[in-house]
Amino acid sequence: MSRQKISKFLIYAFLTLGGIVMLLPFFVMFTSAFKTTQEINRFPPQWFPSHVSLDNFKSAFAMAPFAKYFVNSVVVMVCSVSITTFTTILAAFAFSRLRFPGRSLIFSLLLSLMMIPFEMLIITNYSTIVDLKLWDTIPALILPFTSSIFYTYILKNFFDSVSDSLYWSARIDGSSNWRYLWKVMVPMARPSLTTIILLNALASWNSFMWPMYVISSDKNRTLPWGLQVFTTEAGSHPELLMAASTVVVLPCIVLFLFARKYIVGGVARGGLKG
Repeated sequence: MSRQKISKFLIYAFLTLGGIVMLLPFFVMFTSAFKTTQEINRFPPQWFPSHVSLDNFKSAFAMAPFAKYFVNSVVVMVCSVSITTFTTILAAFAFSRLRFPGRSLIFSLLLSLMMIPFEMLIITNYSTIVDLKLWDTIPALILPFTSSIFYTYILKNFFDSVSDSLYWSARIDGSSNWRYLWKVMVPMARPSLTTIILLNALASWNSFMWPMYVISSDKNRTLPWGLQVFTTEAGSHPELLMAASTVVVLPCIVLFLFARKYIVGGVARGGLKG
């Protein structure tokens, strides 16, 4: 066997092992969601349930309003993604095509904000939400996430890659900036926009820290925060906790499996300039 084949075999073996290690926790979570209390506590571990039943899911939904949590998560995700996508398109076009004083400086300052972790902004955002009397409301989960400089950076780089001649040709034909943006640039940027929407949807769905600070009532909790509260209620029933965790994680897994090509491709296109 040649050295190249051995090297290729070792690479694939390492990647396969890494994939198994990463998928094992999800496999255990999913199978445990269908096990009984005796099966999940058995040693040595029982890898598969004796029979498939939805009783654990029914019990988990009876102990906590996960249906309400699910609806809240969907509402927050849809609103955040819609508003963020709209503001990202406008900001990316402004920094890419419009000429105004201090454009480069302003964009550089905004990029520098990416180095500040969100945890450092929690107190300021929390105070703002309280001052606006939005604490423990759904809008409190949406308002701080209506724009993103990271997504603006991705989309701006794509807009920069479009030839200026196309823009000036449209302007000569009498097209306004607004019409050119929505009729020409946005359709061309569909792959990058798809990536932005998917990344934003995943981030919104998995958000935990911010809801923990601004939401207290059951009716306004999202799935991640509701799951954390549920751990205290189902601490002695790990099978119920695994069933609830499956409800939270499964939509993200399905979305990623169907959209992974768009995510990788869109980030790659958005990171190239010219």
